[in-house]
Amino acid sequence: MMNSNSQNERFAKMKFSSVYPLYLTKIEKKGRTKAELNQVISWLTGFDEDKVQKLINELVTFESFFQQATLNPNVHLITGVICGYRVEEIENHLTQQVRYLDKLVDELAKGRTMEKILRS
Repeated sequence: MMNSNSQNERFAKMKFSSVYPLYLTKIEKKGRTKAELNQVISWLTGFDEDKVQKLINELVTFESFFQQATLNPNVHLITGVICGYRVEEIENHLTQQVRYLDKLVDELAKGRTMEKILRS
């Protein structure tokens, strides 16, 4: 999948703190919890809840967020379509990482079990 450079740059400059509340609202509307959202973020990035909050407070960009992350070795198991794109075919590394997170949050909102979301 090819994204435009402008879209890739937009993801790089986007503040994680501006997106996190949107993720939270999305999953809470579907009966899921902040703790579950943080568990999903932790699985993907290796960040604990305190680190996530620190990054929110520091207003880090997605670029900085994922530079500091240690991605789960099973991240390659995240497949499927998010926002019209197959995540496994996204060529830009950062855009793919952002879409991995989007995909996991989407699965959480859709009611998938944590076992399936966390690819265990």
